[in-house]
Amino acid sequence: MRLLLCNDDGISARGIATLRDALRDTYDVTVVAPASEQSAKSHALTMHEPLRAREIRPKEWSVTGTPADCVYLALHELLDTPPDLVLSGINRGSNLGTDVFYSGTVAAAMEACLQGFPSVAFSLHIEPGDPHRHWDTAADVVRRIVAGVQANGIPPKRVLNVNIPNIPLSDLKGIRTATLGTRRYSKRVDARTDPRGRKYFWIGGEHIDFAEDPGTEGNIVQSGFASVTPLWPDWTAPDTGDVIQSWVDGA
Repeated sequence: MRLLLCNDDGISARGIATLRDALRDTYDVTVVAPASEQSAKSHALTMHEPLRAREIRPKEWSVTGTPADCVYLALHELLDTPPDLVLSGINRGSNLGTDVFYSGTVAAAMEACLQGFPSVAFSLHIEPGDPHRHWDTAADVVRRIVAGVQANGIPPKRVLNVNIPNIPLSDLKGIRTATLGTRRYSKRVDARTDPRGRKYFWIGGEHIDFAEDPGTEGNIVQSGFASVTPLWPDWTAPDTGDVIQSWVDGA
C-alpha cells in the first residue's frame, strides 16, 4: 500500500518522523510536508505567490506552503503514482472539537478527501505543562488504524480524525469512535507596542475544558482512550432548509 504523509508542524517535526518510522518498513511511504510550521492555517491554499518544492532526501519533499498546498501539489505533480491512503500528523497537540475548523493537520487530510483519496489525521493530546511526549503510544495507534483501513477501507467522502492520549502505551485503554464535541478556550488578545509606538497583537487563549458529553472525543481521550471521529466535507446544516425557505419565500 502506498502512503502519502503530510502535517502542519513542518517537515522537521518529531511527529511526522514518528509517523514515517512507524510505517515505512511495512508500506511504501512518501512525505510531502511544509518547510516551516503551518499550525492553525486551516484549509488555506497559496494562490498569489509561487510554491517551491525541494526533495531533501529520497521520497521526502519540503514545500514552501500550507498543509493543503502540500497535499494538492503531491497528488497532482510530485508523485508518479497516486497513493492508496493519505495520512496527516502526528500533530504535536490534539485536534478535538472545534479545533478541526482551524487545524492544518485536519485540513491536509480533508484536502485529500476533496481530491478523492481516503485520509486520516493523527494528533497527540498533550495536557498543558506535561513535559512528556509518548510518541510510541501514538505510533502504536497509527499502525493499528492504518492496518484497519487497509483491511476495511474508509467510506467515501469521509476523513478519520484520530486523537491519542499522551500516556504510556501500557495505560492506553483502547480505541473508541466518538462524535465531535465542543472545546472551550479562554478569549485572549495580548496587545503590545513596538519600539516605534505602533500597536500589535497576539491572539489565542489557553484550553479551558471540554463540554460535558461522554460520547465526544475530548472526554474519551481524557479517559484514556484514543478517539476516532469520522468527518465529512458537507457543512449543510440538517433540518434547517425548510425554515429558511419559509421566510425567504415571504421576503
